[in-house]
Amino acid sequence: MRIVKKLLRSRVFWTLALLVGVVTYRFYEEYEGIQSEIVQSWLKTPTADCAVVLTGGAGRVREGFDLLANQNVKRLVISGVYSNARLREIMPLWSLYGNLSENDVVLDRRSETTYGNAQQSLPIVEALKCRDILLVTSRLHMHRSYLTFRNAYPENIYIQKHAIIGGRYESSVWELGFEAMKSLFYSLWAY
Repeated sequence: MRIVKKLLRSRVFWTLALLVGVVTYRFYEEYEGIQSEIVQSWLKTPTADCAVVLTGGAGRVREGFDLLANQNVKRLVISGVYSNARLREIMPLWSLYGNLSENDVVLDRRSETTYGNAQQSLPIVEALKCRDILLVTSRLHMHRSYLTFRNAYPENIYIQKHAIIGGRYESSVWELGFEAMKSLFYSLWAY
């Protein structure tokens, strides 16, 4: 009992308790932000000057090519491809897309993280003179991606979310929790 009373009078205890409370609250905010992300492309047909596709999940690159082929975007930036990757290797179904021009697709081979995707794609987007972009990634990844891109890109470039479903619509608690931890970490320095 004496130890408990001494602990409750300790500034270190209350400082740690406050820190744990703040981190828990921020984690919950990130978790809710991720879970509430909707697939807006199901509600309307998106259009923009360019699409920026973040690699790393099923269906993202194909969705980018679909947007280009359907003329929803004029240019496609695929961010985070392997350094030796070639366009035809990334999209083996290229020949099925008709008369797409390889000049309309730019591969960013330098990015390895979501932060890197934002930093490395910005000069490409500016060089292509894109006034607005569709940010293409998974529903689970969209919350962190959008906030990172919004912080890295200037306000005059409008960013539209274009979330896709790579597997199932509802993510597991573990997937959401892991993404919330990454998002919490990113919130400290990236947005």
